[in-house]
Amino acid sequence: MLRVARALRSRIPRSGGCRAVHRDPTPTDDGAGEGISHRMVSVNGINMHVAEKGEGPTVLLLHGFPELWYTWRHQMQGLAARGFRAVAPDLRGFGDTDAPTAAAAYSILHIVGDLIALLDSLGQDKVFVVGHDWGSLVAWNLSMFRPDKVKAMVNLSQVFTPRNPTRKSLEYLRTVFGDDYYICRFQEPGKIEVEFARLGTAWVLKKFLTYRNPGPLYITKDQGWGSSDSEIPLPSWLSEVDINYYTSKYEKAGFTGCLNYYRSLDLNWELTAPWTGARIKVPAKFIVRDLDLTYHSPGAQDFIHKGGLKNYVPLLDEVVVMKEVGHFINEEKPNEITENICDFITKF
Repeated sequence: MLRVARALRSRIPRSGGCRAVHRDPTPTDDGAGEGISHRMVSVNGINMHVAEKGEGPTVLLLHGFPELWYTWRHQMQGLAARGFRAVAPDLRGFGDTDAPTAAAAYSILHIVGDLIALLDSLGQDKVFVVGHDWGSLVAWNLSMFRPDKVKAMVNLSQVFTPRNPTRKSLEYLRTVFGDDYYICRFQEPGKIEVEFARLGTAWVLKKFLTYRNPGPLYITKDQGWGSSDSEIPLPSWLSEVDINYYTSKYEKAGFTGCLNYYRSLDLNWELTAPWTGARIKVPAKFIVRDLDLTYHSPGAQDFIHKGGLKNYVPLLDEVVVMKEVGHFINEEKPNEITENICDFITKF
């Protein structure tokens, strides 16, 4: 049975510099946005958009790129129905949350700092955390920096990556994949934004969200990323309404804030030197897909299945590999992901 008796929803504190502003719910063609409330909260020097639904123990849902809070809409409904309070922010630089211009404002210390301030504004000392893609990286680091704030976590797609003290992140990526690897191509400020503008926001989002090739993603310097005249058919789990919502937010905010996460990789390498060799000592579950490019990165499967991940995450409970599923698993298999999350966090 769900342990909900201990988790009556806390009021928003009147102090601490946080302000809440009501926002209208976001409609979707499948009703998944029904009953989700929205507000803006001032945290860590920025205004953050937060979506919420439900009463009970808080589950913090952290999205990746090029996602938004919206990627969790199905899980929010499922979690709320099972007695949880689902909280899904737009992370710094995404959607309706503020997007500082400088890449240095997107270090992992900034991002985790935003979340600590958010938890304070929610009146929560300790929460469950679920992350996907960049959200997983943030969740791993949140649990490493502040394990006192995390009851347990479920991470999707992106495995924990121990810091290599001898080689910076971008040096490694260029050595292994070359300069046309998408993360390397994201590095020069403004350059890839011009390419995305040429292709059109909706086309770029379709290209990313429908990517199912387990191999590396390349955007070549000479040919770019193709032609916007080419059709990109949508899978059954991704509708034009979904694309229109994502497009409306990215056309308003642009891509620079999101790309600054990638542009801060070497800065993060420098800032996290004190945590070299650190282990993550909170209960965890990891879910990955067999068609996910992250699962096919060099050495990833050996690290996951041959003791490396368990060594760095000693309280790792389970690794789940889902078959015939691509990177955006929380949208492609929403019910299965909701069940996996609930099965794990109800143990605590």
